Amino acid sequence: MPQLTLHSPLGELTLSEEDGALVALDWGRGRDQEETPLLRAAAGQLHDYFDGARTSFQLPLAPHGTPFQRRVWDALCRIPAGQTRSYGQVARELGTAARAVGQANGRNPLPIIIPCHRVVGTVGPGGYSAEGGLDTKRFLLALEARSLSGNPS
Repeated sequence: MPQLTLHSPLGELTLSEEDGALVALDWGRGRDQEETPLLRAAAGQLHDYFDGARTSFQLPLAPHGTPFQRRVWDALCRIPAGQTRSYGQVARELGTAARAVGQANGRNPLPIIIPCHRVVGTVGPGGYSAEGGLDTKRFLLALEARSLSGNPS
């Protein structure tokens, strides 16, 4: 599986591609470094995101998950940058329970690109299963707020 590691403000991130689509974004350095046009494009879009020049991604995605998880991840992609939704709001949209949304969020294989950081608890930020936990979630939300205000620094 082709992989490409990039440096980010959150440390090294590794993108993985399968059959012409992104399937994973992991913290740390990937074992199999093999650049492809898609992985270069994804890395470029992530760099733009971290530089405050982009708030969404235009990439083919094929995250591995159950049909329910994919429905949740699709709903997350509809949350505009700089905005948040509660687990309960996403659950009501999908006709399910907030806990099920939280579990699907925790299994998101493409964090940042599928913006699970935009889902928060009714009181407080909720959780974040990616490396750095809530500090990473807060960083991403603040980055988007600065990007949308026109002040990326």
